[in-house]
Amino acid sequence: MDEVIQVTQWLSSITPRKKAKLFFFTTHADAPSPMVGSNDVDTHEGTQLPLATTVALHNFKNIDEFLKKKVNTFSCYNVIENEITKTDYEYLRFYSACKYLDVVPPFLDLEKISAIQNKFEMTDEERDYRLLLDSADLVLEKVCDSLKPAGVSQMWTALRKDRNLIRGVKTIDIIGFFVDPNPTGIKECLFFFIVRFLQKADKINRVNTNRLERLIAQCDESSSCEEGKTIDFIIDSLRFYPTELYPFGFCLIMCVIEGRDGAMQEIEKTMEISRHLGMITHTEKNPTKETIELVKKELMKPKYQFYSSFTCWFMSHGDSNSMVLADGETIEREWFLTSFPDISTFQLKPKVFFMVSCRGANKSSLKGDEFEGQSATCDYYDIGSALIRNRMLDITDSVRDISYVQPMMDTLVAYSTILDHLSGRANTHGSIYVDRACVLMSENISRGRSLTEILEHLSQDLHEILQETMDEDRIVYKQACHYDSFFRKTLKLPYTRHPKEDVHSAPQ
Repeated sequence: MDEVIQVTQWLSSITPRKKAKLFFFTTHADAPSPMVGSNDVDTHEGTQLPLATTVALHNFKNIDEFLKKKVNTFSCYNVIENEITKTDYEYLRFYSACKYLDVVPPFLDLEKISAIQNKFEMTDEERDYRLLLDSADLVLEKVCDSLKPAGVSQMWTALRKDRNLIRGVKTIDIIGFFVDPNPTGIKECLFFFIVRFLQKADKINRVNTNRLERLIAQCDESSSCEEGKTIDFIIDSLRFYPTELYPFGFCLIMCVIEGRDGAMQEIEKTMEISRHLGMITHTEKNPTKETIELVKKELMKPKYQFYSSFTCWFMSHGDSNSMVLADGETIEREWFLTSFPDISTFQLKPKVFFMVSCRGANKSSLKGDEFEGQSATCDYYDIGSALIRNRMLDITDSVRDISYVQPMMDTLVAYSTILDHLSGRANTHGSIYVDRACVLMSENISRGRSLTEILEHLSQDLHEILQETMDEDRIVYKQACHYDSFFRKTLKLPYTRHPKEDVHSAPQ
């Protein structure tokens, strides 16, 4: 059959809503720009124009032409060995979006997709199409599905009122002030236009969504939300780190085995819970400084940008400032923690570090009461909320910026013990902290709990356990764990998402 006819038949089989979503997913806002081999000019107006004309004319002709062009580009594309191009990214995004929406063209060359995945050095686990989907876009799709056409129309009206933001943008004028979003697929096109416009204008990204939340907050709940949804529910969904679908993220496990009883048990437990959470896992036994440098270099490879989170377990002996490696050398804990968060492939994504080692030799002995009960009054806080609001600063958009991010942002570091204190172990099972952390995470999958909630429960659970030193003094003590958080959103534990248990059904 002629290819033109095949493409026409394929487009005619896709509903307007799915066309809008396919366009949205394949014009990914954070796609790499300084790539070779692409003839497309992805300008501020370029990706907006098909959406704008579709909304204005209630006609999907321009989106159809865009999708035809994509298919033709991929059909003629020759996969170049070694060199990763922008078209490689686009091909993978397009394929994963089609697979997710259940609209894969029957004529799409799957061998090319496999060849591109080879260039990215993807393992068998990483060839799951869900890894290639952008989790932030999936969250925005759910927000769109939760809104009625009237709700998106109200967002558009609120956006149009911000004259400083929309001044001189031609695609805004194409749509006009008043929009009828009720025809099938038009609501989606208008919502996705708003999202991509705000992203291109550097007003929102996968972490900073305040500007979008404020537009949604201006909607009338009774007319804007689908049944069973509320404005608060929709806004809350934007306040979690986007970690939709499988995999939940990439997990690196580093464990020094030499001289640490039960270390293999630690590896087994962390591997089991990581896989249960739906992470793709890599383990390094007996790491050295050279190992760490090689791992950092590996994580800079392009394929890791597809992951939505990063978790690292580091288990070894240590003292207040450093950790002992397999060859007896030490590394500064601070150096380790600051060198990983700056890796560009995980920028704007949650990074969690479980640092399991002693941080000194002190222990909280249970002999005697060390602290007397204290009470505090609320005098300093007895201020009415209205008075507080009146004294708040008026922070305008002109003094907000989301383009620069401090390297440690979106990072959480969980320590198995407090500074200068021991981290307890069991001879056969290894770190007690690791054991309790894995148990609590396993118990709370599918309960909608956040990681910080689990860590707070872990702090309570661990501090109830009586431990005993293994020296001749046999001192009974308690261990206190804690965490430092630079998170800007909440990280929820996922539902079980093992690839063999995928029960995904295509969106409407």
